[in-house]
Formats: sequence, C-alpha cells, structure tokens
Amino acid sequence: MSNPAPKREIFAWAMYDVANQAYTTVVISFIYSAFFVSYIVPDDSFLQDTYWSIALIGSILVAMVLSPIIGQHLDQGASKKRLLAISTIICALFTSSLWFVSPGDVWLGVVLILITNTAWMIGEAIISSFLPEIAKRKNMGLVSGIGWGVGYIGGLISMILVTLIIVTADPDAETAAYISQNQWAMVAISIYFVIFAIPTFVLLKERPPKLSQRVQKQAWYQALNLVQLGRSQPVLLRFFMAFLFYMAGVQTVIKFIGIYSSGELGLTQSDLVSVFLATQFSAMAGAVGFGFVEHKIGARPTLFAVIGIWLVAIGAMYSLPFMVEASGIDVATLFLGVALLAGTGIGAIQSSSRSLVGQLTPANAGGSAFGWWGTFNRLAMLLATTFGIVADIFGRQSALLMVLGFFVLGALLLARVPLSGTLEQRYAEDEQERENGNRES
Repeated sequence: MSNPAPKREIFAWAMYDVANQAYTTVVISFIYSAFFVSYIVPDDSFLQDTYWSIALIGSILVAMVLSPIIGQHLDQGASKKRLLAISTIICALFTSSLWFVSPGDVWLGVVLILITNTAWMIGEAIISSFLPEIAKRKNMGLVSGIGWGVGYIGGLISMILVTLIIVTADPDAETAAYISQNQWAMVAISIYFVIFAIPTFVLLKERPPKLSQRVQKQAWYQALNLVQLGRSQPVLLRFFMAFLFYMAGVQTVIKFIGIYSSGELGLTQSDLVSVFLATQFSAMAGAVGFGFVEHKIGARPTLFAVIGIWLVAIGAMYSLPFMVEASGIDVATLFLGVALLAGTGIGAIQSSSRSLVGQLTPANAGGSAFGWWGTFNRLAMLLATTFGIVADIFGRQSALLMVLGFFVLGALLLARVPLSGTLEQRYAEDEQERENGNRES
C-alpha cells in the first residue's frame, strides 16, 4: 500500500468522476436515451426500447469480458493513465460521432452507444483502481465518498448545459431544430468530458507495481479464471457475490426509474426534472456523508445502514398507492420524498462498495481487483434487466418486490463475509511494507 497521495492528486482523481458523469447522466440515463427512442427509431417500429437495450446489453457484455483482462494487464505494469486516456478518447470521440446519427440511422446509433458505453465502463474501473494508491486503507471510505459525491456535481453541470443552454427548441413546433440541438449536445458533452478530465492526466501520479516475474506469468491466467480469484482472494470473491445482488437492486432503480415514474405513476416532464435534481443532490450528500460515517464505524456497518435505507425507499415506492389514498398527498410529492431517500442510497452504496474493494485488495493488485469489481457491476446490470420481464408479466408495482429481494439477499450474503480477518491481514501487510521501506531508506 503506497503512502497517501497529496491533496492535489486526490482532487485530480475526483475530477475524473466530475468528467465522466456527464456521459452517463446525459447520454445513458436522461437525455439521449429518450431522444434516441423517440426520434432516431422510426415511429412505426415496435422495437423502440429493444434497440436501446441491445446497445446497453452489448456494451455490458464486452466490458465484462475486457475489465478483468485489462485489470491484470495493469497489475503487470501497464500504464493506467495511458489506458485511461485511451478509454476517455474513445468514449469522447464516438460520443461526438452521435452528431451524425439522424432519424432512421438506428443501427449506427446502436453501434456508437455500444462503443462509447463500453469505453466509459472500462474507464470507470481503471480510475477506481487508483484508489488504493492515493489513500490509506483507513481513509478509503472518506476519499471514495468525496470522489463519488463531487461526481454528481458533474451530472448537474452537464444537465444544465444541455437542458438550459443547448437544447432549447420546442420538440413539437421546432422538430428539426430540436433534433439538431440534441446532436450538437453530444459534441458538447464530449468536449466537457475531455476538458474536465485534464486535471486527472496532469496531476495524478503513476505508481508502477512491484511484481515478481512469477506473479507476472500467472497474471493472465488469473484474469480469465474466476476460480483462481476464489482461491487467491476468497473473501473478496464472497463480497463480490453479495455486491452482485444488492447492486442489482440499485441498477434496477437507475435503469427503470424513468419508465416507472412516467409509465406507472404518470409523472410529467417537469416532475421528472424535479426528481432528477432531488436525486443528484441527495446522492452527492449521501456519498460524502456516508464516507465520513464509514471512516468512523467501518465499511460493513455502513453498507448495512445504506441497504436499510434502500429497503425503506423501495418499500415506500411499493406502498405509494396506499400512501396517496391514506394521506391525500399527491403522488408527485410523495415520490419526490422517495427519490430523496433513494438518492442518498445511490451515492453511498456505490462509494462504500468501492472503498471496501480497495481495503480488501492486496498491495499491487488493485487493477485486477477493480477489473473484477467492474465485471460484477456489469453482471448486476444484466440481472437488473429482468425487472422489465417481470414487470411485463406481473406489473411494475409487483416487480418492486423482486427489487426488495435483491437487497435482502445481498444483505444476507454480506453478513456472511468474514471481513475482519482479511482487513487485519491487509493492515499488517501495509505496516510490514512501511517497515521494509524505512529499512531500505
């Protein structure tokens, strides 16, 4: 475990979260996804949502395969900053290429989204792998929380840039202008991504790993062998299994909250903007606030507390029809309260999970560990897509019970992960490394 980095490096690391949030917020979650389905896919097509799903599922599968391989490549001594720069450039370049996607160019749009989302997910795993290098184990929760929290500022800035400055035309009265503005918005997001990522590449220091030739020869086998991960780091693998299920609950909410709120609850566009703002601010507060909490009480108690918040939020969402009838309060107001609660959980649970991966990871193995973290995160995304199938069969309201089940199963698996012994071992390894360093100096 390296000595803690200067504050300027932590700032530079956090700035990448500010940069890459523009892509996932504007392109994937809110603006371009809706634009693609409504204006790029022909009106007479019955596969509008399916085309978008193909792009997302394809990118998830590619990232799942590449993430652990790239992670092991990094642990062998490859430049993290170089590969991070490549993924950033690919994401930005092909996002700007969405300018060429006009109504009817469905498959061009699908291919570009597949490429950009794959590059974004790989970049996310690479930047996360810097965490063990810039923070002490005991401070990882705090540093991760700050990084995740300020990242939501990037989401807010990019949404303001797009919705208030670039895309201003009335989609009904000025359709051609509206389409053109959405195309130019993709160029703007690409430029934003690159500009805000510059501090990361200028100020963040590269720390090459110290690995023996024997470890280097084994690395590629580990990258492709989940069984090997279970043998070498069994506690980390058991945590990943818990992470898979509770993150499936989180990813379900992230991917389907727009569909649920408009299709099931009948919220207006204005209501959805309010929900977005509430979620962003509460997510930022949750990530930073629970970073301090984790610093005080540890990762597992913090994760249990956050999962508890999620259970309350999903339970409240399921009970909304009854709450509206009993209280007389309109559904938009009640759902805004649920969004505030869920937002707190979104930032906190991702930040605390990233921190715990860093704490469980041996020195010089951050690349592979966070490669697997990225892979299990993608698996959670795939598991989340089952919500749509269950909702089509049983209804969206009933499908929320499946989401509750994800969180409950994740909590039960997390309770059985023997964290304390492994964490003590990692702290002892860090102390031994410091003593060896002092003797060498």
